[in-house]
Amino acid sequence: MKKIILLAAILISLNTSSKAQDIFSAARNNDFQEVQNQLTKGVSIDTVNARGFTPLTLTVYNGHEDMATYLLKNGANIDKQDMNGNTALMGAVFKGNLPLVQLLISNKANINIKNYNGATALIFAATFGKKEMISLLLKFGADKTIQDHTGKTALDHAMFQNNEEHIPLLK
Repeated sequence: MKKIILLAAILISLNTSSKAQDIFSAARNNDFQEVQNQLTKGVSIDTVNARGFTPLTLTVYNGHEDMATYLLKNGANIDKQDMNGNTALMGAVFKGNLPLVQLLISNKANINIKNYNGATALIFAATFGKKEMISLLLKFGADKTIQDHTGKTALDHAMFQNNEEHIPLLK
């Protein structure tokens, strides 16, 4: 009897895992039909994979503005953090996708949320030399005084990376 119960538990967990994986692939591949199917089957719009990524995070990272809009309209948690504390907004900044950054900001993403290293979207923009992102984030209230876990601000990161043209924006 114990073996049957154990086997049933394993099968249920495999089935749940497989359903969740399908929504991640669908989000990554901009497959609206499969995302809708998974949501209809009861998969949470904010389910996470092994790295803590949600369908929204994967959609943003893969540059699918239309899928991101769909997920947000259907209740995706815009500020859900992955295992490192990164958000969809941080992913869009890292990838340099200005339209997605604008979409996330217009849907009230928390611009000043910190990841588990204390970095914000503005620190990402300063570190990776994204001038348009820096301007946009500042326009919508990014706090340039926030320090990461090493005590560095976005300005410090821009200076460290020799992103000279960004320094005046961050002073």
